[in-house]
Amino acid sequence: MSSLRIGPVTDDATLEDWRLVHNTVVPDAAMSADEARERVEKYLLEVAYDGDVLVGCTTVRPPEAGGGASTVIVRVLPQWRGRGLGSALYDRAMRQAADHAAPAVETVVWAANTAGVRFAEARGFAEVDRYEPEPGAVPYLTLRRQSA
Repeated sequence: MSSLRIGPVTDDATLEDWRLVHNTVVPDAAMSADEARERVEKYLLEVAYDGDVLVGCTTVRPPEAGGGASTVIVRVLPQWRGRGLGSALYDRAMRQAADHAAPAVETVVWAANTAGVRFAEARGFAEVDRYEPEPGAVPYLTLRRQSA
């Protein structure tokens, strides 16, 4: 992990890398290029590489108007999990979310990603909501932790 490189989405190539990780980790909510472009205009999207190899991405959303929680989402490609990459991405994203001075931080995890749910719970997040995109579908969990 000594060659981990993390940076913002700044062009079509890094946006496509971000989208590839998103769509691999959350295939149930695969995102089009246009949908990803909308997100890069509203949120901080970053991509992570081990050397030149894509390994993960993050999304940091500011609180919605009127306050509330910042949202931090960390995604690591399955073949790169268990190497400390998620922790490095999480720590960086949490520092970025702290700039929002929100009273809490949330994350959203596809329930089928049990490793992601365990990762969030191990960092003090607890489920506060779940959303089924359609009846019988695998839900998305919203987990929250109070800001430090």
